[in-house]
Amino acid sequence: MKEPEVRRIGLFTGVQAGFVVGVFLGFSMAVVAALTRSEDLLLVAQLLCITPLITAVTLGPALGWRTVPVTLHQDRLQEARTALEPLNEGRGRWRVLSHTRSDGQTTRVDLHDSRDPLAIVKTALEAAGDQPVRFVVGRGQPNSRAPSLRPTVLSHLERTVPAHRLRSTRSMIEVMPEAYIEHLNATQRMHRRLLLLVPVAMTMVWLELR
Repeated sequence: MKEPEVRRIGLFTGVQAGFVVGVFLGFSMAVVAALTRSEDLLLVAQLLCITPLITAVTLGPALGWRTVPVTLHQDRLQEARTALEPLNEGRGRWRVLSHTRSDGQTTRVDLHDSRDPLAIVKTALEAAGDQPVRFVVGRGQPNSRAPSLRPTVLSHLERTVPAHRLRSTRSMIEVMPEAYIEHLNATQRMHRRLLLLVPVAMTMVWLELR
């Protein structure tokens, strides 16, 4: 079996991310410097201008080495359409070409007009693999287009898919793969660690200038 392609975020994007972190960090330290030594405008300017360059150089390579999940660079639309082709119901009913779309990262399946939406759900999840799938099910209200569609699909997914992989919005239900969730969690952990730099840096500047 062919191993999935491993892609890195890249040095250029990593340096950009490091620069953005530096802008936020430099601004925070410049505020402390301005409150502590309001007459030293040169120091404030140095913190604002030099800090982003330092973080871009130091953090850029590490951020750029992070891997991009398969879900972010593979479009499974054609595979999903091929798998769902036998479930076509003809003109005026559910059809693959009109009810299946993709934004390049997530397969979107509209379940309206189908006589057997659960069969479409099962097939779409199998074809999507490690890519998120959004099922358009409406709001489930009595005056909606298909009031029983949302509760039927949601009930089925809650029985067959772990709760942490489901995300429900007003008119859609999204099923996220484990790899995608792990990437989101890793990104959140990295953001929290980077945010810790702000109070540490502000404290160091205050201790140095007081």
